[in-house]
Amino acid sequence: MDADLRASLLTAYDAQLREGTEMLSADSVDRAGPLWRGRFGDRGFVSYRSLNGLTGQALDELIAQTVAHYAADPQITSFEWKTRGHDAPADLPQRLIAQGFEAEDAETVMLGEASSLAGPMHLPDGVTLRRIDNQPDPYPDVVRAARAQELAFGQPSGADELMRRIEKGEGRVELWVAETAQEMVCVGRLEVIPDTEFAGLWGGGTLPEWRGRGIYRALTAARAQSALERGMRYLHSDSTEFSRPILERSGMLAVTTTTPYVWRR
Repeated sequence: MDADLRASLLTAYDAQLREGTEMLSADSVDRAGPLWRGRFGDRGFVSYRSLNGLTGQALDELIAQTVAHYAADPQITSFEWKTRGHDAPADLPQRLIAQGFEAEDAETVMLGEASSLAGPMHLPDGVTLRRIDNQPDPYPDVVRAARAQELAFGQPSGADELMRRIEKGEGRVELWVAETAQEMVCVGRLEVIPDTEFAGLWGGGTLPEWRGRGIYRALTAARAQSALERGMRYLHSDSTEFSRPILERSGMLAVTTTTPYVWRR
């Protein structure tokens, strides 16, 4: 049963969550063969559903053309070519590396019914949940949320980028936090994807000293409930090794992997 469900979820994922869907918040988009090439501020992003059987020299030429496209824009500092584990050809990663890309950490693509995650929420004493993007002026709290993400992930997380996502999303991007009276301890986004059955779980991270206490799971349940209220059937997440077990316990399934390959100027 799980195999059949995984196959149907993966089909829905490929059909609904790639290509134009990944460009919804882009500043600009253009096409090159099977590729969708977006610009997001000073970063680029490449999406596609299939490479249409391209292999060998033809694929190398497409990669080189894409590098030249972004390199010609002096404002672009990097761009990501997002690969999936079930895509063909199998040697695409090696061909990207040969042209100057660097692989980042692989993540697991998790999919499942929103209803399976929207269960009871149990929080430690003194911790509360709230959505912060829908305030008259969310920026001060967004700054605090970005700082919490930096502490959770150990890498920069800009408040301006979060605000750009919220503003471009026009109500489709929700930013949720778990907090004490002193600090935000867990942050995560829900991104409702128009004209699909999906909403995405993104940016979920908990401060190290607060992990293992059910906070991320509660924040996920709150986002799942919000997705249901907005008419979404499915949730998806590119999950780290930390969040995958929590989502699996909630009923989501691992259907493939995704690895970003990044070119930097």
